[in-house]
Amino acid sequence: MYDIEEYYNADTIKEAVSLLKEHPEARIISGGSDVLIKIREGKLAGTSLVCIRNIRELKGVKKMDSGDIYIGAGTTFSHITSDPVIQENIPVLGEAVDQVGGPQIRNIGTIGGNICNGAVSADSAPALFSLNAMIRTADGAGGRTVPIHDFYLGPGKVDVKPGELVTHILIPEKEYTGYQGHYIKYSMRRAMDIATLSCCVVSRINPSTNTLEDIRITFGVAAPVPLRCVNTEEALKGSPVNEKLYQAIEDKVREEIHPRDSWRASREFRLQIGGEIARRALKRTVELAAGGEQK
Repeated sequence: MYDIEEYYNADTIKEAVSLLKEHPEARIISGGSDVLIKIREGKLAGTSLVCIRNIRELKGVKKMDSGDIYIGAGTTFSHITSDPVIQENIPVLGEAVDQVGGPQIRNIGTIGGNICNGAVSADSAPALFSLNAMIRTADGAGGRTVPIHDFYLGPGKVDVKPGELVTHILIPEKEYTGYQGHYIKYSMRRAMDIATLSCCVVSRINPSTNTLEDIRITFGVAAPVPLRCVNTEEALKGSPVNEKLYQAIEDKVREEIHPRDSWRASREFRLQIGGEIARRALKRTVELAAGGEQK
């Protein structure tokens, strides 16, 4: 049994916002893969729900004439992975969300729910941080557009105000054109496990000089919120692409990330793994820039 007080169904964004304002204590539900578990465990027992699953405006991926990519918050992980716009322009995001849970979870879980949980282990988060994604919300009065690095406030906390609904994730054209990305998730099991540590590297290589023009490195489970390694990024920009670069990223991220001890892994183990997966992710982006196929 699920202890649910009231259940409201919204068919439009406008209706959902209205319901959220009318019932400020209600929680949003779409796929339900997280909310229903918390209700069953008693953490959200007696809560009311506003279902947004039927809102067509929240689903799908679209590339605008400007080149900006809009991803509906209600778009499932499996849809994102297989979408032609994602595959052609930002395959790293499809690669990342394809590592969420199992097929059943990927068929019902949504990218909006993944980020709104505020979980540092969310597989979509490192890729979205490295793509400098923007979060678009609706509140009945124009809404807001929030950089994703400002959206995460702390463990399990995100910047969603009462009566507000996350509607889209926006990837600006300038943030992905000319870039290659790779995501690596390290977990204790190969399937259906949350990340012990994860890393997404997005880079731009100058082929004429064989130098690293730009790089964005984001870790999951290395700090209370997804962590962009901005100091490492600045230190590596302009470097020749060679073995010294790969050693430098390995050494420098270990100085910048702040993993903790847990029953899943020790801090020392996470530091060791962090340097290794950052090196591998950067190496893979260099291979992709040279014409290597996305794996």
